[in-house]
Amino acid sequence: MTKRNSPPARRADFEWIDGRIGIRKTGIQLEVNGPLVAEVGQWLLYFALLAVVALAARLRRRGRAPAIWFTPDRPRPWYLVRGAALWAGIRTVDQSDQADAACYFDDTTVGAPPPPPTGPAFNFTCADVSKSHVAGVFEQVFGYPLAVDPRRHVGPLVQKPEKNGVHGGRIVQGPLEPLAGHAYQRLIDTTDDQNRCRDLRTVCVAGAPVLVWMKIKPPATRFSINNLKAVLLAPGAVYSADELALIGAFTARMGLDWGGLDVLRDRDGRVYVVDVNKTDLGPVVALSWPDKVRSMARLGRALERMIADAARRPGLAPPLAAEVRDAA
Repeated sequence: MTKRNSPPARRADFEWIDGRIGIRKTGIQLEVNGPLVAEVGQWLLYFALLAVVALAARLRRRGRAPAIWFTPDRPRPWYLVRGAALWAGIRTVDQSDQADAACYFDDTTVGAPPPPPTGPAFNFTCADVSKSHVAGVFEQVFGYPLAVDPRRHVGPLVQKPEKNGVHGGRIVQGPLEPLAGHAYQRLIDTTDDQNRCRDLRTVCVAGAPVLVWMKIKPPATRFSINNLKAVLLAPGAVYSADELALIGAFTARMGLDWGGLDVLRDRDGRVYVVDVNKTDLGPVVALSWPDKVRSMARLGRALERMIADAARRPGLAPPLAAEVRDAA
């Protein structure tokens, strides 16, 4: 049976709420300030570049491009998977029988994926990306805990909303009574010798890391969306072979074929996957333009390869071992 996307939403993606920009799908509200205005300007330049690259890719392919079907929603270009598809000239279609692959796309923390159509299907088993679920899967795979019991923990710990994309983390002192709708994690010391925090946004395709964006922030704003700087790195330059294997096992347990991981490396050397985003935005605004271009080109190739590999094999696509090796 042919499956179609849900009817396009009649309302805009954004709304104005008491001096803030509200995102209708997620309910997140953004304060209008200088950094936000600057980021909007960067996004507009990126969209112009993306439109030119997408047109060139479609003309080069002359109608031979693979097609992908998203359900229940079609992602906008500021979502990374849609940007990668446009960059590679991959078509987005409205019906499952027109597509070479299907992708579950629903910008919610806990969703209800529909049964996947016959053929290559991605992220249909990735339903729950809440902080507590991520921490539980992390401990199962990596063998050491991220979550803490705030009633028993003595000293600083991190309190975060369970909801994805809120950026509402803060450092609190335990022991304390937990707030409903929040998760509690150990405080991971990611500061370098210059007292700057480093986050490792790790983008995975077919369950394997394809690239890493190292985001640098001051400790006072470590939980914010604004970065002092971001640089593109190869996964092999950031993680050991054992760590890459564990990340692959983690994404498999999460059911994540495409998505971004927020990974932190403690000063003791251990890595922690603290967040999973199956509907990640990108590229990171603070990247240089050359790094933006290299990132999107790499992700476009990886997405196309995931579709092609899945078409040749039953079930979901295998990890892109060669892509990771080449990137390293």
